Formats: sequence, structure tokens, C-alpha cells
Amino acid sequence: MTALLRYQTALLLRSQRWLPPLLLYGVFLTVGVRPGQPVLDSLGYTAAALLPVTAWLVRICVTQEPPAARAVTAAAKGTFRAHLATLLAAVVVAGVLGTAATLTVAVISEPKNADHTVEVSRLAAGGAGLLAAAVCLLLGAAAGALCARPLLRARGWSLLVTLLAVLTALIGTGSPAKYAITGLVTGSRTGVVPVPVLPFAAAALLAAAAGAVACAVATRRG
Repeated sequence: MTALLRYQTALLLRSQRWLPPLLLYGVFLTVGVRPGQPVLDSLGYTAAALLPVTAWLVRICVTQEPPAARAVTAAAKGTFRAHLATLLAAVVVAGVLGTAATLTVAVISEPKNADHTVEVSRLAAGGAGLLAAAVCLLLGAAAGALCARPLLRARGWSLLVTLLAVLTALIGTGSPAKYAITGLVTGSRTGVVPVPVLPFAAAALLAAAAGAVACAVATRRG
């Protein structure tokens, strides 16, 4: 599995198809984050922006191999493992990107609440921001896995459904991502740092289920 993951990650990095999602993330952060802003507000925005970026990276990874190369990889290692490696490669790249952005934002932001009256622990805020980013990453990965090949092969429909899934994950009632982001924003008002453990657990279960379904369908369809 390690060799497959290295192979898929190398394909992604060499193709430079990761540049548009990276630029999109950079634009989101440039527009929404400024040095000196309250740390929890900025971390909430950083986490939310990671969700669509992760879904985009998953879409790239599951379609980056030519059909012939994909068939060879599946024959050598098994279709389930081959498809799982594509999903994990996207998660790894998005995780590195999200971690770097979250730590940077935690350093440049002001460790105070929204009214600048209450001190907020930068370390605790950074930990909460990383956990919220992980929630958004996992839900983005789930959206990408369920809305792309092999479940949806038509590019237009796949893109439309992915956008709807991302939007639902960000603003839908009961969404772990919405709960984690709202927790950071609410914490910024009070100065209390939230710890979104339950949203993380729910997001992990959803991502695992989505990945298993996508891999199972890939195996069935060959």
C-alpha cells in the first residue's frame, strides 16, 4: 500500500494539476485572512476553505491515470487498493497544505477574541484549528470520493454534484464541518477555545464509509 501511495502522490505532484487547487486555497486565504485578525475567526475560515480544495484534489487523483495504466495498476495490486491509494494521495497532499496554512494563520493572527478584550491561547487555538481543518478535509475527501469516478463518470454531472455536496457540507444542518467552523466562530466571540472532537469522529466515519463505497464500486466495475 505504501508503494501505491507513493506512486499516486508522485503522479499528482509531477502532473502539476495540484496547482489550481493550491492557487484557489491561496486566493481564499488572501481574501479572508489578514495578519492581526482574531485567531479563531481566521482559523475557522482557513478550515472551511480546505473543504472544496480537498474535494478538487480527490477528483484530480481518481482521474489522473490513463485507462491503460490504471488497468495495469489494478491488475498488479488489486482494484480496491489501487483506488484507495488515489484517495489517500489526495488526503495526504491536502493534509500537508491544510496543516501549513493553519499553523501559519495561527502565528500571524492576534491571540484574542473578536472584541480584542480576552486573551486566547495561541497553542490551544492552533490545536482546535488543526482539528477543524481535519474535519473539513475528511468531508471534502468524502464528497470527492462519492461524486467522481467510478460512481459518476459524466464530467458535467460529477462537477455539479461535487459542488452541491461541498456546499451542503459547509452550510447543511447537522454537518460536522459546519459544527466545527461555527464552534470556532462562537469561541472567537467568547474567548473560549472549542475542541471539535465529536465533529472529527463523525467526519472520520463519513470519510471511511465514502471511501469504502467508492473502492467497492471501483472493484465491481473494474
